[in-house]
Amino acid sequence: MNASKEHILLVSLSLFLQKSFKEVTMKEIVEKTGLSKGAFYHYFSSKEELFIEIIRTYFLKIMKVDYSRFSKKSFRDFYCDYINYIISAFEKLKTELGDISDEDDINYFVLAFDAMRLFPGFKEEIKEVHASELASWEQAVSSGKASGEIRSDMTDRQIAGMFVYTNDGLGLRLIMEGRVKQMEQEMLTLWDSFYNQIKV
Repeated sequence: MNASKEHILLVSLSLFLQKSFKEVTMKEIVEKTGLSKGAFYHYFSSKEELFIEIIRTYFLKIMKVDYSRFSKKSFRDFYCDYINYIISAFEKLKTELGDISDEDDINYFVLAFDAMRLFPGFKEEIKEVHASELASWEQAVSSGKASGEIRSDMTDRQIAGMFVYTNDGLGLRLIMEGRVKQMEQEMLTLWDSFYNQIKV
């Protein structure tokens, strides 16, 4: 990605994390980037175009996990790799942004809700990502059953859902409580407890 374009995206994301989409003005974005209006408009014709690019670059990109990179040795290794990926992806983003506080974490998800409200096609993209995510977890569960690592009367999809949906719920709860730094340990403890109930 072009350095100037990436600079605009990161500065704008930082602003959107501190305020809502409606509150941030184009004038403010241009001033904060330190670029001329002409240079800015070379990359983005409107605040809406900029916003949806931010959502695609810094929200969807993290959500579109490449599950093929995760361990296939065991189901536990698979979900540990997932936890490591999510934590490192968010830490990398926070490092790139530099000046956001833990209080801004909740706004990261507020941006996604704004995008669903403002851009009709975005909700469908999220649905596709969620369907792919559940299918990938289901495949990992199926592999765990096939190898004899786990056994349960629950279907592969039900077990996958337990991991995916607890991730969603616990993640939001910790963000709302300002305890994001505890996410890795809380998630691992919860998932290990459930895993111990289904492992052979």
